[in-house]
Amino acid sequence: MDFYILLGVDRGATPGDIKRAFKRLARRYHPDINPGDRVAAQQFRQIAEAYETLSDPDRRHHYDSGDASGPLGGAETFGFEGFDFSISVNGASAPTFGDLFADVLSQRESVQPHGPAPGADLHQTLTLSFAEAMSGGDRQLVITRQERCQSCGGSGYQRAPEKSCLHCQGTGVLKAARGHMVFSKPCDSCSGTGRHARSRCLGCDGQQLETRAESLLVRVPAGVADGARIRVPAKGHAGRNGGGCGDLYLTVRVEPHPLFRRDGDDLHILVPIAIHEAALGARVAVPSIDGQAARVRVPPGTQSGQRFRLRERGVPSPRDGRRGDLIVEVQLVLPDLLDERSKELLREFGRINAADDVRRHLTAAG
Repeated sequence: MDFYILLGVDRGATPGDIKRAFKRLARRYHPDINPGDRVAAQQFRQIAEAYETLSDPDRRHHYDSGDASGPLGGAETFGFEGFDFSISVNGASAPTFGDLFADVLSQRESVQPHGPAPGADLHQTLTLSFAEAMSGGDRQLVITRQERCQSCGGSGYQRAPEKSCLHCQGTGVLKAARGHMVFSKPCDSCSGTGRHARSRCLGCDGQQLETRAESLLVRVPAGVADGARIRVPAKGHAGRNGGGCGDLYLTVRVEPHPLFRRDGDDLHILVPIAIHEAALGARVAVPSIDGQAARVRVPPGTQSGQRFRLRERGVPSPRDGRRGDLIVEVQLVLPDLLDERSKELLREFGRINAADDVRRHLTAAG
């Protein structure tokens, strides 16, 4: 093959033209840049032989005169003296050998700067009345969260037609050869994307996110307790670089009830009864959390502080919906003595049921 054609120069090419042509082709076909490519290796050997011949004035003269053997007898092998293969395949803009070597060592420790990052969870307090917590249902609330910017779609850049990066030819990678070693690193110009650098979004200032308020309908389970947490998936802050959204956690705060006290799924209530009801017995009306009528039977001789249980009149369980019980504690309340007739009746009651007899009965029972 004609060495001039192989190097892409004419027969009158100067030594500088021949040197530039060889360097251009060497960067393309060098074995270190094309590992495992036998065709490129063969092409490089032919290019090297052509340059070896045409760069030497005596050998070029013999070649031009038709003497293929040359003055060296064909025994000398080609070297790379005078050529600095530290120049990158991408030209003078390549980093130094020290920069590339540091990049290789730091690859295991570095974190992909452009990888998806999940969004943070959002925490908020949900305040309910006692009745709302018992009945449950849908609650409307407004949350403020970080969402993907509507102007740029969460990219952080203004929307515009994309172009291939001129520095890396759209590959996103810069390669550099150092002797027999080839190094590669992400292109700094396009941050490894292979696309031309874009303008920062003005809506989010390149942060990809913007703060917006959102109206949300949340399902509250019946019987939710004070301090319970309700999780709403994917309603936290949005992630960066395409990362998923965090979750919304609602901490429930239940306002106390003036009559009822909750203990697990049971409700407790204190009901006052009169002396005659405690002594003679009665059926006493009891308030109910669901508004349905409830009555408890107080047997004769009931003492203050005695408790009675009404089955399944308590709190519905958030787990299985089964209701707890209503615990009624009676409290003896003395009447207001407004007339002499009432006072006389109590005196007569006291004479019939002497206090000493009552105390002796309690002592014997203890």
